[in-house]
Amino acid sequence: MKRRITFLLFSLLFWTHVLIAQENFSVYFDSNKFELNAAQIQSLEQWITSNKTGKILAIHGFTDEDGTSGYNDTLAQKRVESIFKLIKNRIKIRDDFKTRSFGENFVQSTNKAQNRKVTIFYLLEKDLTRENEILGIKPKEPVSELREVVHYPEKMQFTNPDGSRSEYTLDVTFMKKLGEAQAGEKLKIDNLNFVINTFIVVPESRSKMYELLLVLQKNPTLKVQIQGHLCCMPTDRNDLSTQRAKAIKNFLVGQGIDPERLTYKGFGSSMPIYPIPEKDETQRAANRRVEIEILSR
Repeated sequence: MKRRITFLLFSLLFWTHVLIAQENFSVYFDSNKFELNAAQIQSLEQWITSNKTGKILAIHGFTDEDGTSGYNDTLAQKRVESIFKLIKNRIKIRDDFKTRSFGENFVQSTNKAQNRKVTIFYLLEKDLTRENEILGIKPKEPVSELREVVHYPEKMQFTNPDGSRSEYTLDVTFMKKLGEAQAGEKLKIDNLNFVINTFIVVPESRSKMYELLLVLQKNPTLKVQIQGHLCCMPTDRNDLSTQRAKAIKNFLVGQGIDPERLTYKGFGSSMPIYPIPEKDETQRAANRRVEIEILSR
């Protein structure tokens, strides 16, 4: 815990230094809430109206120290997500904008109400031409060496849990896309399905597990987070989304992938592609998904 708090404090100090020259605006939340009250919604709407020609660089979420550290981390992230939903498509946002949920791990005010907030860092229109300069982003230097082209097989035989062997047809396009993705990118694993209400992968989806395994084997420095999402119900009472993400990690570790390269997280139905309840099976299938986020290469 001490190491984690140190890391988060360092990250906060780093972003404070990077964004010190930027404008910032904060909205505040009632205790244990991640949705704004009417007064704060009005404040946010006024800010949006006044800054439609600006550009958002980062969104950071915070909580007070009440509750466990894990609870506060989740609450801070939900606050960030709720603000993002209110402002997206209404004001320009940098493509690689950063969201940070610091929970309670930051230098807190003695006034708890001032700690329950989301802060938006942004540029005014007059500063947009100096965006990269202000952020300290230098022009990319020419790449002197091309990355080695990785070739993936279209079919492979793998051993099943019962000891038999089966030949699987693999999605080469997906493997190439995942293998070439950059840090911060997310990719959905299509057709990765589970036995209903369990974290057991159905036999027809085993090839998807091997596709992910092959990409990690052929890209030995790649680190990823496996993210589980559910459909249909507003709460994940049995934490099934986390169990499914963990099951995929366990499979990869069992096949020899270094566990230090893998993390996992379940989001339940908190980040649906389509609103819940869904209108049809197409929408339910889209919400019921596993995504891979590239952490580093």
